[in-house]
Amino acid sequence: MDDELMSKRFHIENKVFFFDLKENPNGEYVKITEKCGDKRSFIIVPRDGFPSFLDAVREFFDSLNDASDAPNA
Repeated sequence: MDDELMSKRFHIENKVFFFDLKENPNGEYVKITEKCGDKRSFIIVPRDGFPSFLDAVREFFDSLNDASDAPNA
């Protein structure tokens, strides 16, 4: 059984998201779960992948911010 080190839960629109930091004999990882009704999806990011994953997320948010700051043509 994996040990849960930390957990956060929040709602966006009709979805519930869970961010769980867990640990098993192979190391630490983050499990991100999206629950919408009876449907549940998740991804797992191993600790070694945290920096690359966060860089990709920041890149997307920066792109969204840049697009919202652009004047309408």
